[in-house]
Amino acid sequence: MTAGSPTLTFVRREPVPASAPPALVAGPLAWLRQNLFSSPANTVMTLAALAVVALVLPPLLRFLVIDAVFTGENRDACRPEVLGRPVGACWAFVANKINYFVYGSYPVEERWRPKVFFALMAVGVGWMLWLDAPKRGLGALYFFVVFPLVSYGLLAGVPALGLPAVPTSLWGGMLVTLIVSLVGIVAALPLGILLALGRRSRLPIVRLFCVIFIEFWRGVPLITVLFMANVMLPLFLPGDVTVDRLVRPLVGIALFSAAYMAETVRGGLQAIPRGQTEGAMSLGLSPWHRMRLIILPQALRIVIPGIVNSFIALFKDTSLVSIVGIFDFIRTIESARVDPTWAAPTVVMTGYAFAALFYFVFCFGMSRYARFMERRLAAGQTR
Repeated sequence: MTAGSPTLTFVRREPVPASAPPALVAGPLAWLRQNLFSSPANTVMTLAALAVVALVLPPLLRFLVIDAVFTGENRDACRPEVLGRPVGACWAFVANKINYFVYGSYPVEERWRPKVFFALMAVGVGWMLWLDAPKRGLGALYFFVVFPLVSYGLLAGVPALGLPAVPTSLWGGMLVTLIVSLVGIVAALPLGILLALGRRSRLPIVRLFCVIFIEFWRGVPLITVLFMANVMLPLFLPGDVTVDRLVRPLVGIALFSAAYMAETVRGGLQAIPRGQTEGAMSLGLSPWHRMRLIILPQALRIVIPGIVNSFIALFKDTSLVSIVGIFDFIRTIESARVDPTWAAPTVVMTGYAFAALFYFVFCFGMSRYARFMERRLAAGQTR
C-alpha cells in the first residue's frame, strides 16, 4: 500500500439488516411439509388418501370395535333382534372357538404338546433372529436339527416314551399353518441357494439339472403342485409304501418355494461386481471360500427384500393346503362358521376378519424385521 492511498477496512461499520427467520427444518410440521405436502401433486395425493381413510376407517372401527360383541355363549349374543341394536364383529364366536382355531382336532388331553412345540419354536426363532445372541452356531444346530426332531416326536407321539400317537389327520388350525410355513421357509432358503449356485455352475450336467428343476416348478401353479403331491404321488410308490397326508404338501411347498428362492438368490449373485471375485482370487482363496466368505454374504444382503417377500408370499400361500383336505387355520374357520350354535349374521365376516388379523401380524412382523436387517447390514446404502 503506497502513501496517500485510502485505508481499507474489513470490519463493517453499519448494522446488518435482520435476515428472515430460517425455514422450519425439524419437528412434525417439517415432516408433514417434506413428506406429504412438498409439491402440488403430493398435496393432491395426500388429500385423496385422507379422503379414502375417512371413508373406510369409521365403518371399519364401528364393525370391529364399537358395535362388536365380545362375550356370549351362543348365537343369541350376536343377533341384532335379540340385542336390540346393530351388531358388528362377533368376537364372542372367536373366543368360543379359539382352541379349535389353534389346535384343530388335536386331542384336548394332549394339547400341552402343541403348547410345548410353540415354546420351542419361539426359542429357536428368537435365537436365530437375535443377531447379537450368544452362541448362534449352537442356536442354528438347535433350530435346524434338534428342534425338528424333537417337535415331530412330540406332536406325532412316541409310544415307547409314554407319548401316545396322534395322527396328523387330527392336527389343524394355527398349528398346521405354522408347521407348513416354517418347514417351507426353512427348506426353501438353503435349497434355493444350492439351486442358484448350480445354475451358475460351469458343469453342464449340474447347470442343466438346476435349470430344468427351476423352470419346471416355476411353470406349475402351486395348487397343481399340491394336488400332484396329494393325489398322484402315492400312485408312483409301491403298494406297501405310504406317505403321510401332511408330509406330501410339505414336500411340494418346499420344492416349489425353493425354485422361486433360487432366482431371487441368483439375482443377488449377478449383482456382485466381478472385482469382488478377482480380489478374492488375489488373496489366494479357493472357489469354495470365495463363494462362502466374499460373494454369497454380499449377494444375500442385496436380496434381503426379495427373500422376505418370498417368505411372506409362502406364509400366505399355506392357506391353499386346505384345498387338499389339510385342516389349516383357514379350514378350521370354514368348518366353525357353519356351526348352528353360532348362526348369526356377522359370524362369517368375523371369522375372516380374525384370519386377516392373524396373517397381517405375522407378515407385518417379517416385513419390519427385514427393514431392521437392511439397516443393520447397510443393504442398499448409496455411496
